[in-house]
Amino acid sequence: MNFWETITGSDLTREWKAFEARAEALPAGYRAAWEQIKGHLSLRADFTGRNLMPILDNALGLLEETAADGRSIHEVLGDDIGGFCAALAGGEGARSYRDRWREQLNRNVARKLDRMGG
Repeated sequence: MNFWETITGSDLTREWKAFEARAEALPAGYRAAWEQIKGHLSLRADFTGRNLMPILDNALGLLEETAADGRSIHEVLGDDIGGFCAALAGGEGARSYRDRWREQLNRNVARKLDRMGG
């Protein structure tokens, strides 16, 4: 990856297209699970989403292996795809960008109130 690709995000676009092409080759139930995984993991992305690329690659690889082995999605992911994604992204209770923004907002409001004497 060169500097220009990093700045423009073209490397991410290329990777994303490769993920989607791989996902299209999956059976329908696996594609549905992929869509759910993307939705759950997107909540844990940083500003660019670059932090999720290796996680998404591994999740898609797991789906591909599971499909090739003839195992069911339920057998591998269980009933809680959201919990599975939380574990992939850093464990149960891992903070999302919303959590970080909420904490920052609360700190800023508390500082303003302290300055106002309230």
